[in-house]
Amino acid sequence: MKFVAIIPARYASTRFPAKPLAMLGGSPIIEHVYRRVSSMIPDTFVATDDTRIEQAVESFGGKVIMTSTHHRSGTDRCQEAYSKCGIKADVVINVQGDEPFIHPTQLQSVMQCFDQPATDIATLVKPFPSDASINQLRNPNSPKVVIGRQHQALYFSRSIVPYLRGKDESEWLKSHTFYKHIGLYAYRTEALKEITELPAGILEQAESLEQLRWLEAGFRITVGYTDIETIGIDTPEDLARAEQFLVTANR
Repeated sequence: MKFVAIIPARYASTRFPAKPLAMLGGSPIIEHVYRRVSSMIPDTFVATDDTRIEQAVESFGGKVIMTSTHHRSGTDRCQEAYSKCGIKADVVINVQGDEPFIHPTQLQSVMQCFDQPATDIATLVKPFPSDASINQLRNPNSPKVVIGRQHQALYFSRSIVPYLRGKDESEWLKSHTFYKHIGLYAYRTEALKEITELPAGILEQAESLEQLRWLEAGFRITVGYTDIETIGIDTPEDLARAEQFLVTANR
């Protein structure tokens, strides 16, 4: 199969303006992401709406596509970038521009989901460790995923799902494997075009999770699995943690 990777990267951010250009270990965050992804997928592009990011990507030899400033999500930006890249692919992989430590096995796990002909969209999940706290499980910023027997996503929620009736919450993590959603997506190209034309669904509006729009519309989302914890950078505090992680990893 032919894969294209797109890394959406906006300059504007409420919590961390200019985040893609913030320095990590002497290089901008977006360069770390690009180099990791392009080492596995040669046809990798950064999709941005800002000339400063465009110039930064070109300066380290990356491929970049300018896109609209009006997109409501990274998925929409991916669709525009793919339509402009000039490559005919089977699958488009959407890698968040704030994941500088994304691992090759995580990309492989998502790519392998398309060995199943029924897969329209793929994403990544990570089991919550059994020694995690109930507060970590309860955190609404860590969406949970319920998975079917054929590794298909049945539902995503900011709440704890499933609810374990008849068990005290203190026993939940030792009694059941809960899955955390990791925001890495891949789409068959025809599915990507279709989902970007869908109106917001009822479930999406309720939970503020765009993948619920796709489930509600009947698309099959297959999940890949990882045990690797990545460090997504949403705030300057996250960047400080990532810098420390990089120093430790290089020792």
